Amino acid sequence: MTEPQRVQRDRPWLMRTYAGHSTASDSNALYRRNLAKGQTGLSVAFDLPTQTGYDSDHVLARGEVGRVGVPVGHVGDMRTLFDGIPLERTNTSMTINATAMWLLALYQVVAEEQGADIAKLTGTTQNDIVKEYLSRGTHVFPPGPSVRLITDMIAYTVGNIPKWNPINICSYHLQEAGATPVQEIAYAMCTAISVLDAVRDSGQVPAERMGEVVARISFFVNAGVRFVEEMCKMRAFARLWEKVTLERYGVTDPKQRRFRYGVQVNSLGLTEAQPENNVQRIVLEMLAVTLSKDARARAVQLPAWNEALGLPRPWDQQWSLRIQQVLAYESDLLEYGDIFSGSEVVEAKTAELLAGAEAEIAKVLEMGGVIPAVESGYLKSNLVASHAARRARIESGEDKIVGVNCFDTTEPSPLTADLDTAIMVVDPASEQSVLAALEAWRAERDEAAVQASLAELKAVAATEDNLMPATLACARAGVTTGEWAFALREVFGEYRAPTGVGGAPVAVAAEPGGELEQVRAAVAATAEELGAGKLRLLVGKPGLDGHSNGAEQIAVRARDAGFEVVYQGIRLTPEQIVSAAVAEDVHCVGLSILSGAHSELVPDVLKRLRRAGVEDVPVIVGGIIPAADGEALKAAGVAAVFTPKDFGITTIIGRIVDEIRLANRLQPWTSAPTTATN
Repeated sequence: MTEPQRVQRDRPWLMRTYAGHSTASDSNALYRRNLAKGQTGLSVAFDLPTQTGYDSDHVLARGEVGRVGVPVGHVGDMRTLFDGIPLERTNTSMTINATAMWLLALYQVVAEEQGADIAKLTGTTQNDIVKEYLSRGTHVFPPGPSVRLITDMIAYTVGNIPKWNPINICSYHLQEAGATPVQEIAYAMCTAISVLDAVRDSGQVPAERMGEVVARISFFVNAGVRFVEEMCKMRAFARLWEKVTLERYGVTDPKQRRFRYGVQVNSLGLTEAQPENNVQRIVLEMLAVTLSKDARARAVQLPAWNEALGLPRPWDQQWSLRIQQVLAYESDLLEYGDIFSGSEVVEAKTAELLAGAEAEIAKVLEMGGVIPAVESGYLKSNLVASHAARRARIESGEDKIVGVNCFDTTEPSPLTADLDTAIMVVDPASEQSVLAALEAWRAERDEAAVQASLAELKAVAATEDNLMPATLACARAGVTTGEWAFALREVFGEYRAPTGVGGAPVAVAAEPGGELEQVRAAVAATAEELGAGKLRLLVGKPGLDGHSNGAEQIAVRARDAGFEVVYQGIRLTPEQIVSAAVAEDVHCVGLSILSGAHSELVPDVLKRLRRAGVEDVPVIVGGIIPAADGEALKAAGVAAVFTPKDFGITTIIGRIVDEIRLANRLQPWTSAPTTATN
């Protein structure tokens, strides 16, 4: 009997793990281990100071160093990060935006030091600043200069690093900020149009080479748990990209028009309650972007099951990598063409998403494009409203979240039996080692060369010349991340994006007898008892954490409950938050931190409030906060701690009213008299 002929298999997608923490040395060891486990590409997570252009010893960096990624302060850190990893043969994705040009320059210099031919470097710099204004909050410069930096990078890489993707149009974080599939497609495509128009109009790339620019544009997309809708979204994305690049930019080569995208599956849907359920969510979301050959991702990275609890351990990340490997190497998926071809359901849903996206794109382009739509607050308000509507559906039970608002009875989980060991905790001493190394770096470098390169950088920034050569000179001279960014801040200025809170519509109606109506009554009665026109809530984002979704949803619901809300956006020092609390005479301070810096920043706020003589204003905290840390915060004086398991926003607002009453020695609302008691 003859052996059956083996079917030719497609090459698997790139398999990555988003990783980096503590120090460059620690992260290098992690990368080497991951590559040895069969990971086929690197995905570098940088810490928040690096992402937002601050050195590790800046006041805003306190508590944030090495928390959510690796600190890279200069070319020495980049050398350490990739020590023993041949960059010419490594596909590296770097999640970096405002400071993308700087990190690419450091990467190129290290590759040159390794003896690499930079024309052979492959990888991606995320570099999509628009979504930073809308969701992640790591923007630094105003939109105009930010687009200029992106344009300069694209022009430079097309000419010098032709295999590099200089921008990753990133709809992933739009979905995390509440975008519907239509909004995710439309706003990402509007960003791509804005970038391509800017490159075309800059004159840095000849018209005949625009196809090369289009060929290096990649996308980074979110895959949620609604399998059919997410798969159809990718088909709609691909068709729209084909149409835009052909009709708007005249790219005739089908290979250059190919929609190239990577995926991080959805983190917004990961739950703290019954976190083991996250494994099947991750698998289903991965299938949405791998099963269909015509909409298959070129690179995939999966979160770990415990990311709603804290920082994953190496073993947790290995589990997610193995999920990909089992699908790619054990199943027969890669032996077939598109298994959904001809499906009426898939075609109809794809057409529906495509039509909706094209209508929204037309609306944005009528405003003058994505940048005016950002500056006017239109995009941000839409995302805040969509997110509020989604949260309202979860709270009402219309959207079912297994283990959260349904099927919530559970057996004890062996995975979380010991919460202190179920996640990785960054050693606080690592921050001190980074600060000491930074001080030593500054002491040993050629200061004259540093200052000369920074002066040249500022001079070029004031012209229309490409900034990449001056940035490379800074990297070689030993300039630090903060020095590079602050030199450009001097020329370009800084930018605070619209919050979108004021324009968001009411998401939950105050129905008679409903929870929101009861909370509104409590808010009004408490304000009257305290002799205040309105209860005032300050929502603060201390440190560099720019993930403002939770803070925005609290602010919107508190407003709808009758609070006067003071929300000044992201990236505030504890000093600024306390100053605002005193100036606005607020009744409660709410702090939102998702980066893990709560142990450092919250006690600082408490200390400063006491120093200012504010004793009767409760402080509440929300974020990804391990149970032990939550207890420590309460012991330090925090009134209440909320984590992702607390999904009922109206209930949280009611708790805030309770804490205000308790702090002001008023009886609990259920039996509250009409006047205050002593």
